[in-house]
Amino acid sequence: MPRRRWARVFPVTAGTVPAWHRRFVARRWDCSKRRSRPGRAPTTKVIKELVLRLAAESPRWGCRRIQGELARLGHRVKASTVWEILTVAGVGPAPCRGGPRWREFPTARADGVIACGFLHIDLVDLCRVCALVLLEHGTRRLHIAGVIAHPTAQWTVQQVRSLAVGLGLRVELLRFVVRDRDRKYTESFDAVFASEASRP
Repeated sequence: MPRRRWARVFPVTAGTVPAWHRRFVARRWDCSKRRSRPGRAPTTKVIKELVLRLAAESPRWGCRRIQGELARLGHRVKASTVWEILTVAGVGPAPCRGGPRWREFPTARADGVIACGFLHIDLVDLCRVCALVLLEHGTRRLHIAGVIAHPTAQWTVQQVRSLAVGLGLRVELLRFVVRDRDRKYTESFDAVFASEASRP
């Protein structure tokens, strides 16, 4: 039969039957009428108040401990829900909820903090060198301890010793050293500051 006569002979086109099948399968597995509301049920106000009360009365309790106490009282709540309630309320993590936060710490202890790190410098001939820099947070003074193409742990310790001699009495005020976990920061590096009553 010629294709131009198909529309007069057949009541449906070739793509109609697969479309009917797709709609039939979609209706077969449609569970939207049986679902109430998507997602978890919201946490009740009583649970939120109880979590905040337990956190206030027991500042050393973490999310898991509060979750366990709620379970003993007959309330089944996940630890992530307890953490979310405390975070929304602005309650910090245990055990130092009443102490200064990390953002407040550098400001409160700025006079006793020194940070160190390596910077890469590309010279005119595109040769890359490293500079050991130390920043005093209290005075905002930046010290360039030394510049070298290939720094080693021994070189780093020697540069810090020279800087400690140059700083003089100000080194005794430094109590905290902020650094990363580079292998060039050895125990000898920490000992330079520890000998001046600093704490790395």
